[in-house]
Amino acid sequence: MLKFTPILIALLYGFAMWWFSAWRLRHELDAKSTELADGKLKGLTDRMANALDLPRIKVNIYEIDPVNGLAAPDGRIFITRGFYDQYRQGKVSAEEMASVIAHELGHVALGHARRRMIDFSGQNALRTALILVLGRFIPGLGQAIAGVLTSMLAARLSRSDEYEADAYATALLIKSGIGTTAQKSLFTKLEALTGSRGRGQPAWLLSHPKVEQRIAAIEANEAKWAR
Repeated sequence: MLKFTPILIALLYGFAMWWFSAWRLRHELDAKSTELADGKLKGLTDRMANALDLPRIKVNIYEIDPVNGLAAPDGRIFITRGFYDQYRQGKVSAEEMASVIAHELGHVALGHARRRMIDFSGQNALRTALILVLGRFIPGLGQAIAGVLTSMLAARLSRSDEYEADAYATALLIKSGIGTTAQKSLFTKLEALTGSRGRGQPAWLLSHPKVEQRIAAIEANEAKWAR
C-alpha cells in the first residue's frame, strides 16, 4: 500500500490545484466582467437559445486584451474585451462571434470543465507513476521523459475537447439557421487575431487542432448530417 502513496498524493494534489485554480478564476471573472449588451449579437444568441429551448443565453465581457472565448467551470460564457473590440472594428462579424459563443456553449454542455478536473488529477498521478518507474531505469532523465509524455497526453485530450465543442457548435448553428460559413471563416482569421499561437510547435503538443483540421472536421460533420 505504501508504494501507491505518492500516486494517491498526486491525485489529491491535482484535484486541490484544479479547485484552487477554478476558485481564483471565478473571483477574477466576477471582478473583471460585465454582461454583454449588443443588440445584433443578442439577436443571434436568441436564435440559438430558441434552438436549445432556453429563455436566453447570457454572455459576459471579460475585461482583458487577449482575443479569446471562455467557458468558466461554473457554466458562464465569456468573450474577452480584446475579441469584442475586433468585432466592433469590423474585423470579426456578428455571425463569427456567435460561432465562438456556440463553441463555448459546447464546452459547458459536454461537461468539459469537469472532465478537465479529472484529467488534471489523473495526469498528475500518471506523471508521478512514470517518474517512479522511469527513474529506476533512466536516472536523471526519468522526470523529463515523464513530463513530455504527460504533456502529450494533456494536449491530445484538449484537442479532443475542441473537436467536440466544434461539432456541438456546428449542430447548434445549423439548427438555429445561422449556418457554419462564419464558423469556418473565423478559423481562417485566428492566427492573425491571436498572434499565431502554436506556430512552430510540434502538432502533438498543441492544445488546439490546426485550423485546416478543424475546418475539415466541420465539413465532414456537415456532409454526414446532410445524408
